[in-house]
Amino acid sequence: MSPAPPPSPLMPSAGEPFRVFVGYDPREHEAYEVCRRSLLRHATMPLDVRPVRQSDLRAAGLYWRARGPTESTEFSFTRFLTPYLAGYRGWALFVDCDFLYLADVAELLAAAVPPGADADRLAVACVKHVYEPAEATKMDGAIQTTYPRKNWSSMVLYNCAHPKNVATLTPDAVSTQTGAFLHRFAWLDDDEIGEVPFVWNFLVGHNKVDPADPTTHPRAIHYTCGGPWFKRYRDCEFADLWIKEAEELKAEKDKLEAEEKPKLIEDKDAKEQDDNKEEN
Repeated sequence: MSPAPPPSPLMPSAGEPFRVFVGYDPREHEAYEVCRRSLLRHATMPLDVRPVRQSDLRAAGLYWRARGPTESTEFSFTRFLTPYLAGYRGWALFVDCDFLYLADVAELLAAAVPPGADADRLAVACVKHVYEPAEATKMDGAIQTTYPRKNWSSMVLYNCAHPKNVATLTPDAVSTQTGAFLHRFAWLDDDEIGEVPFVWNFLVGHNKVDPADPTTHPRAIHYTCGGPWFKRYRDCEFADLWIKEAEELKAEKDKLEAEEKPKLIEDKDAKEQDDNKEEN
């Protein structure tokens, strides 16, 4: 086990979990579950991992944007509600569901803002990719778009209380502002956007591992064009790691179901006996 990372100014108050919001799309339910498990499995601190479900946000009146033709997932824009959903308090992480974490989120916080750094100055921190996808489609045939700062918003640490996030990232703005404005962090100055090492948003098919350089080994894998839960990408790079995590998750569920089944039968029998007593 690697030594615990040094404390980061992004850590929550003692006793509070660090909040992680994961983009959710019904087509990628399994990807969400695997992402969540990988986050929790490697964590050395309490995490509060929540799905960002568009249907829930619409029902609550927090999101009313009509879906556009270039939105490849249901969380294309709802991701920017992270500071609002976090109560505009503390730091929180948003991440797409097509991630697999191989390391501790506490290490990510330490890498984003080292101890002693002025965390309050930053509004967000992310991997600053320079990325132009080669394919015209991704996942299950969704349109692949190209724009400046692409993939920056796929994993973002938000300083939820930062004045510019509070003023700008409201339900109204997220439902009405342009994609260019939101995905390019246009409400912020460049020096308010902190940088995270690329290994925390390692783009499959784009980023490369240098066997001689440990700093290039992925800490969080992003299957940005599509992961093994889609038939088309079943044999993509790092597919074996995702499949292993998915198989372990299924084994855990099967074990839990097997343990709970006798109790459910026992409870059912007890209820039937009680019902028979009442009838007699």
